[in-house]
Amino acid sequence: MPAPLKPLKWYKELSDKKGRLKGGAFIVEGDKAIRQIMSIRPDEIIEIISIKEPPAAYRHYPARLVTESQFRNISSTRTPQGIMAVVRIPEDIYSARLPEEAGNKILLLEDIQDPGNIGTLIRTAAAFDFSGVILTENCADPLAPKCVQSTAGTMLSVWLRRTAQYLELVRSLRQDGYNLIAAELNGTAELSVLKQEKLVLALGNEASGLSKTVLDEADHRLRIPTARDKAESLNVAACGAILMYLSSEI
Repeated sequence: MPAPLKPLKWYKELSDKKGRLKGGAFIVEGDKAIRQIMSIRPDEIIEIISIKEPPAAYRHYPARLVTESQFRNISSTRTPQGIMAVVRIPEDIYSARLPEEAGNKILLLEDIQDPGNIGTLIRTAAAFDFSGVILTENCADPLAPKCVQSTAGTMLSVWLRRTAQYLELVRSLRQDGYNLIAAELNGTAELSVLKQEKLVLALGNEASGLSKTVLDEADHRLRIPTARDKAESLNVAACGAILMYLSSEI
C-alpha cells in the first residue's frame, strides 16, 4: 500500500529552517540542478515534484504531479521551472564534527549573510576542487532556497558544516597541518602562499571582513591587488573565486 501523500504545506514549510529540520529535507528546483545532485548523490533524492510527467531520468524516484498553481505556491523562486526535488539534509551539516577525510582544501566563511554570496561561494568551491565549507552560525543557511538556487545543485558536492564552534574546527585542522590563509583588505602576504598542500581559506563578512580572532589565528593574511583608487574592495564572492582559482592546480 503506497504511503499517504504529504499535505502540500509540508513542502512549503521546507523553505524555512525549522521546517527543514523537522522534515529532514530541503528543496532543489530546476532540472539542471536536480541532475547535478543525481550525478553526485543520487540516493539523497527522496521525491520529485512536477507539473508534468518527469523525464525518464527520474523514473527511479517517487514522483508527485501537481498543478501549476500548486507548484507556484510551493516554490520559493520568482520564475518556477516546473520541477523540484525533495532532498535529504546532509548528515552533520549543523554539527561541529569534521569528516574523517576532510580533504586538502577547505573554505571558511565567517558571518557572510547574503544567501546569494553563500551559494556562489559553495558552487565555486566545488568547481575548484575544495572538499568542504565551514560556515559560522551568522552565515546565511546554505540550505535556504536562495542559497540552494545559487549553488546550481552543487551543495552536495562538498561537505558543509554550519556551527558556532567553527574556531574549534579551524584549530583542529591547523593542528593537523593545515595553513589558515585569511583574505584581508590590508594583507601583506604574497599570493603564492595559496599554493599549500593543505589549506583553509577564510573569507569574512561583506561589510566588516574577518574577525580579529580569525586574523590573529591566520598563518598568512593576503589581499588581491586592485586599483584601490577606483574600487576599494571586491565583492566577497568575487574575491573568493579569484583566490580559490589561484590555489587550484586545475
